[in-house]
Amino acid sequence: MDTQGRARATICVVNYKTLDLTRLCLRSIRKFTRPPYQVIIVDNDSQDASTEYLRSLSWIRLIERKDKTNDSSGGYIHAAALDMALEQTRTEFFVAMHSDTFVRRENWLGELLAFFGDGPQIACVGAGKVELTPDWQVWLKKLTDLKTLKRKLLRTPDPLGMHRYYNRTVCSIYRTDVLKKEKLSFLMDRDKGLTVGKKLYFEMVDRGYRTVELSDRFMKQYIYHLAHATQVINAEQFKLKDRTVRKTSCLMDKIMQSEQVQQILADDSLDG
Repeated sequence: MDTQGRARATICVVNYKTLDLTRLCLRSIRKFTRPPYQVIIVDNDSQDASTEYLRSLSWIRLIERKDKTNDSSGGYIHAAALDMALEQTRTEFFVAMHSDTFVRRENWLGELLAFFGDGPQIACVGAGKVELTPDWQVWLKKLTDLKTLKRKLLRTPDPLGMHRYYNRTVCSIYRTDVLKKEKLSFLMDRDKGLTVGKKLYFEMVDRGYRTVELSDRFMKQYIYHLAHATQVINAEQFKLKDRTVRKTSCLMDKIMQSEQVQQILADDSLDG
């Protein structure tokens, strides 16, 4: 797909040993995204079948990242991969997307880009957590979140912004020139415990840039996110609570067997 010089957006997906999820993610992008657009995949030294699959795709730009640091944690390698893709992005917009996210609606990218409007005022469009948990469970969790209630009542200081809202890299769109002009990185303050892209988002807001914060309910019109799926698939490398593993595995089985997903996975033409 020749999109060089014409595309408005570059979609970046980071892969780490998630063959089936990455295949679903990429095929859904190709099925539901109107060209022109560009796709950069950063493989974090998977050295497995997922790497071979990515090498077979002619319509993506594959970056095979070899980690040369002593920090091989999931947060670090994901953020470093996004930074590497951003450095090579020349389009107006940079889309960060997880490999355990897949698109489910036609022209999703065009509709999300429309939130930027015609001017340069807005620097980011995205959402917070976009999970498959039913709405009633989300609200119940909020109503019974005693830790958050206690923190608010006691007005506990939060100098790092650990509990502050931010658009997450599950699927967020950024103005490329803003990130580069402001020298922002997805790795910022990771050593202080902040997750991927969190400090980057704070810096945009604190420096006066406007953002669009979409609700998870709204965002689920466009994407599904199988939260924690990468960690569950690679359970020997990531520590998760047994309850999280059971919940995620159940959701994965349900979604992967759904009619829409099965149709996408059966359509090999989406790889060509």
